[in-house]
Amino acid sequence: IVAALPTVGAMSCHHEHAGVPTQAVCPTPQTLTYANFGQAFMQSYCLRCHSSSVQGGARNGAPSDHNYDVLSDIRSLADHIDLHAGSGPAGTNEEMPEGDPKPTVAERAKLSQWLACGAP
Repeated sequence: IVAALPTVGAMSCHHEHAGVPTQAVCPTPQTLTYANFGQAFMQSYCLRCHSSSVQGGARNGAPSDHNYDVLSDIRSLADHIDLHAGSGPAGTNEEMPEGDPKPTVAERAKLSQWLACGAP
């Protein structure tokens, strides 16, 4: 028996299903930082829904406790971010973001590597 799941709007940022753990590893040498990668990635692809400055319906279903405009919050939700938007040896998760612009697979791989390094 398959249970019916609620439908989600076209621009929704909240999902019931996560992807696969990407199994990305921190590369050596590690060169990605919040300053040269993470902050711009979050601004480009995530903060339109996952920001503490976005409230109510403008969050498009993103949980109010999933905000990525502070590095400590990104670190605490790293596994969640990887499951929805990362890419690595075990697979590519393209669930987030739903709307354009979307990161390339190469950008998703950098995201997962950066997260695997502890999001420095």
